[in-house]
Amino acid sequence: MADPIICGDGVFSHACVGATDLAASSAFYDAALAPLGVKNLGPSGETVMLYGKDKPAFLVLKPSNGEAPSGNGVTIGFAAASPADVDAFHAAGLAAGGTDEGAPGPRDILPGAYAAYLRDPAGNKICSYAFV
Repeated sequence: MADPIICGDGVFSHACVGATDLAASSAFYDAALAPLGVKNLGPSGETVMLYGKDKPAFLVLKPSNGEAPSGNGVTIGFAAASPADVDAFHAAGLAAGGTDEGAPGPRDILPGAYAAYLRDPAGNKICSYAFV
C-alpha cells in the first residue's frame, strides 16, 4: 500500500508568514530553524527576511497593508531528520520567544510521526516533523 501523504515533492515554491516586528520574528526563526539546517539567508529589502537551506523557501515579511498578520488555521511544517532535531527546534523556539502549541512527541495522525508545534512572536503556527 502506498503512503497516504507525500511530503516534499516540490508542490510549493515557497511559504510566507507575516510579522509586524521583523526583528523579533527573525530572532525566533534564526533559533528555531537552525537545528533543522534552515538558515537565515538575509534580507530582501527592508520588509522581508529569507530562509532556506540553499535557496529561499520560507519568507518572513511585514504585511504590505501594515495590518497584523492573521493565519488562524494555517500551520507551516518543517522537516526534521530525527526526533532529537524536533526536540531542539521546540526548545530553541521557546527560548527565542515562541509559545508552545504542542510539546515534542509521537503523533498518531501518521505512522512513525514525531512532532512539535510552536507559535512565533507574531502568532503564526509552525511545526517540525520527523518520521521514525
